[in-house]
Amino acid sequence: MKKKKLVARKFKFHPITTFILLTLAVMIISSILARLQLQVPYTVVNSNMTIENTIVTIEGMFNFSGFKFIISEAAKNFVSFSALSTLLVGLIGLSVAHATGLIDTFIRRKTLGISNKTITFILILVATLSSIINDVGYVILIPLSALIFLANGRNPLLGITASFCGVAFGYGATIFAGSSEINLVPITEKAASLIDSAYHVEMLSNLFAIIISSIVLAVVGTFIIEEIIVKRIGKYKRSDEDDLSNTKELTNTDLQLSEQELLDKDVRERKGLKNAFIALIVMLLIFLYMIIPNLPGSGLLLDMNESAYINQLFGENSYFQEGFTLLTSLLFLVTGIAYAFGAKTIKNDRELISKASEYLKDVGYLVVLVFFASQFIAVFKKTNIGTVIVASLANFIKSLSFTGLPLVIIILIIVAICSFFVTTPAAKWSILAPAVVPVMMQANLSPQFAQFLFRAGESMTKGLTPLLAYFVIYLGYLNIYNRDKDVITIRKALSYVAPYCLIISITWIIIAFLIYIVGIPIGPGVYPSL
Repeated sequence: MKKKKLVARKFKFHPITTFILLTLAVMIISSILARLQLQVPYTVVNSNMTIENTIVTIEGMFNFSGFKFIISEAAKNFVSFSALSTLLVGLIGLSVAHATGLIDTFIRRKTLGISNKTITFILILVATLSSIINDVGYVILIPLSALIFLANGRNPLLGITASFCGVAFGYGATIFAGSSEINLVPITEKAASLIDSAYHVEMLSNLFAIIISSIVLAVVGTFIIEEIIVKRIGKYKRSDEDDLSNTKELTNTDLQLSEQELLDKDVRERKGLKNAFIALIVMLLIFLYMIIPNLPGSGLLLDMNESAYINQLFGENSYFQEGFTLLTSLLFLVTGIAYAFGAKTIKNDRELISKASEYLKDVGYLVVLVFFASQFIAVFKKTNIGTVIVASLANFIKSLSFTGLPLVIIILIIVAICSFFVTTPAAKWSILAPAVVPVMMQANLSPQFAQFLFRAGESMTKGLTPLLAYFVIYLGYLNIYNRDKDVITIRKALSYVAPYCLIISITWIIIAFLIYIVGIPIGPGVYPSL
């Protein structure tokens, strides 16, 4: 008898278990660092846009107060986890559009004949450009891309990975000034005042650089997905494939009936798509009117307390920015219902709600996963470890005596490291800007170029840390569509995006180098050098 070969299997932690262990590890490490009385003085641009010198200390969590924080704040940490709430809002409309058949029909009829690479390029480009409005790309494109790839006979895990990478690693690029400018420009200008009190930074100061970057990143990202990551993820194992060997032969009558049904279905689908298109145009016109100021009844989505239009549209209190996920959800909802009326795919409201709820049945798993991820992120923030690391690196930048390309590469790397530990751009830049901007100005490099380097460096590693709130959405959807017996762990999810991170990081560095060496304008009248 042949002896069976025993294959040792690696022990894998479920993502929930991993988040629990990571939380415990952070608590222990923070307590050790707190006992060592680790503290870092640093300069920050505070919320009032004034320069402030302060000190940050590590707060230990493996103690009575730490456990008390976890117990008392667990519900608050979970409820205030914006990634989940925005996702659920987005899924309401998406579930209706899917339940009525609009999404499947549109993909089947409109993407026929379009190559896989073209679809991937469009998806990554849209994901990259979506950063113009904060994080909406994560909550809309991740679930939508899974449906698009699945309808095209491709692995939905590939679509999920492509959309996540497109948003995360292209976060610093878009085609126009948006929420990033609102958050970063005032900080850049204030930091520049440390050298030149009259220095002014325009909102469009990075416009040319980010437009070029968005196109280049989409092209390179398509190559990475189609040539590298597709091999890592593999083919999709469908659970509902028909056994063709048991298919009965159809009679002539059955064939004629089937053809007639197909013709009727085609007519209904065309009518449904026409209704959906009309509803889409009407909704877009309404939304457009809501962001035009100074017309009768217009400007509903603008913050009219601001004077500049870009601030009215993308400012902190802008209804357009804060409600964009809901607006997108309403767009899917209305067009889905319009399609259902024309295609006659839904009989009544009960059937619509039932089918929409069916699409949302796996969200329960995601909710549980988010609960433990939210506790990990909240505990890490509470310890101040991330702030200490960023502040320490900011102080290191102040001591640099490099100029030119060496300074550019060092700043890119430092910002990329910081993005592992602090994922909010404004919070990170408020600490780094008072160090980066003056050092670069003294090296004859413009504050606007410093801001671009920050955007590039942050995007290089943004999708490679579980501390990113939307990483758990990516991880959750990988497991929702996973057909393998083994769960997709955090390590495996990171392995999918690792090649993207490496090549896109090199791409960002090359873009920054070329801009600096050639000296091309990065915005209207703005150059890398002063």
